[in-house]
Amino acid sequence: MKIAATYDISTDSIFQHFGKTQNFKVYTIENGKIADSKVIDNGGFGHHDLATYLKNLGIEILILGNRGQGAIDALNNAGLKQIAGITGNPDDAVKEFLAGTLKDNPDAKCDHHHGEHNHGHPENTHTEQPVFTPVK
Repeated sequence: MKIAATYDISTDSIFQHFGKTQNFKVYTIENGKIADSKVIDNGGFGHHDLATYLKNLGIEILILGNRGQGAIDALNNAGLKQIAGITGNPDDAVKEFLAGTLKDNPDAKCDHHHGEHNHGHPENTHTEQPVFTPVK
């Protein structure tokens, strides 16, 4: 199985806006454990095209912060399971997922109009409250 997380290299954390993520951390899972992980770029894609890109890479599960309704629809259409509202280190989040304790927050959304890209707040911040903060 392959799991991807939106990834902010500069903070080693889950990037909070799916459509603007520049990188993903991709995990290969074997026998219920992380067998390998690597950081990849977004392939030059943004917003809705990212779902097809991830599907073509064999990703089955996406761990992320927030996303808009268009991204939710694209990810659903691509058959990708989404675990949203997640913050913190992606390695910790994947371990929590494998342990069965990572909780999805389906309400973790970027509520903005299509084409409105700065949302009136800094690039990597949102006001939604995540349901999971990894414990180190």
